[in-house]
Amino acid sequence: MTDHVVGSAARARVLHETLATQFPASLFQFDGRMADGYYSDRYFVLTATTIAHAGLDPIVTMQVFAKQKGILAGIYEALRMLQTQLAINPRTGARYDFAELTIDTLVDGDVVVPWEPVMHITGPYLAFAHLETDYLGVIARRTLIATNVRRVIDAANGKPVIFMGARHDDWRVQTADGFAAKVGGIASVSTDANGAWWGGGGVGTMPHSMIASFGGDVVRATLQFARYCRDAALNIDIVSLTDYHNDVIGDSLAVARAMRDEFGDGALWGVRVDTSEKLVDRSLQAQAMRFPERRLNGVCPELIVLLRSALDAEGFQYVRIGVSGGFHGRKIERFEADHVPVDFYGVGSSLLGHNDGDIDGLANNFDFTADVVRLNGNAESKVGREERGNASFIRVDHELLERLQLTAGAQ
Repeated sequence: MTDHVVGSAARARVLHETLATQFPASLFQFDGRMADGYYSDRYFVLTATTIAHAGLDPIVTMQVFAKQKGILAGIYEALRMLQTQLAINPRTGARYDFAELTIDTLVDGDVVVPWEPVMHITGPYLAFAHLETDYLGVIARRTLIATNVRRVIDAANGKPVIFMGARHDDWRVQTADGFAAKVGGIASVSTDANGAWWGGGGVGTMPHSMIASFGGDVVRATLQFARYCRDAALNIDIVSLTDYHNDVIGDSLAVARAMRDEFGDGALWGVRVDTSEKLVDRSLQAQAMRFPERRLNGVCPELIVLLRSALDAEGFQYVRIGVSGGFHGRKIERFEADHVPVDFYGVGSSLLGHNDGDIDGLANNFDFTADVVRLNGNAESKVGREERGNASFIRVDHELLERLQLTAGAQ
């Protein structure tokens, strides 16, 4: 490999220390069948067996890249996968060793530049041919979420954003999705599983089902929630969900008054508005009839401005306003450009790629490709996919990693 793979000493130290202390292979709970190609596209398994049948064991350099800009995530997971899920050497019957691979890589949080490699893997192709599907999938999924989260964080101008994606996908991806959101810059996640890899816990307000369970009484539900949190000594900020009756102003004020009467000023931390886009809040219905060309459905700026004014008029300046339901990058940008008095955002499905792409200001896909670019030390690639360097690459130092892991294990 050439000199461009030599990363800075500081970046290299961070990579190895983070991998050794925060991301042991056991954290990822890889399925042992991965090493046998169970999760691999079948043609990679057939490729490996064909090469072995021919009596070859070529040394290749695999180049991993994407065609769009984003925030990289999934590298630590991919490295542990390469370490623990290598194939068995058909000649010796022993599993290939991680030390046989030379890996030059970027790290989680780095910027993905279109067509620039994020990783080079050099070693016996038979050792890792079956893992191409798996490490590409990991990096693609994690990078999609990290990229979208970063865009939303930037749009929110420093205001807190809660990652609420868990309910929009398979429960088995919650932990990894939460970590990818952390790489993107998220401050809070909605489930404990989301925060498991980085020591975070789920945060939350109250769902509509809690209000329904108290007969639709928003005030009673909020008071009971506050009483429970106090009696259980839970350090939870009380945030009431106030769109249940499509009367955000009325219910927010009623909750704020009741909380103040029972617990004093400051007891109600905030209210969250999650009005359906099919509805116009009661406070805006007269305007909607007079000005049908104005879109006053759902969580619109006019509703939040009106709510802020109503709360302030009764001395509830300390009550924060959160919004959720259909928020994405562009909508948050519009709210911030118009100085809508929002204190925090809850964003869910759009961060997972369930969005309209450029229209929403988010990515709805993020694909990575891997190509052989070197064979037995010589350039060898598909036309147009030749080897490229990356000045930010860090080379994985197997000996240093092993020493750090032994030190971490002894502590």
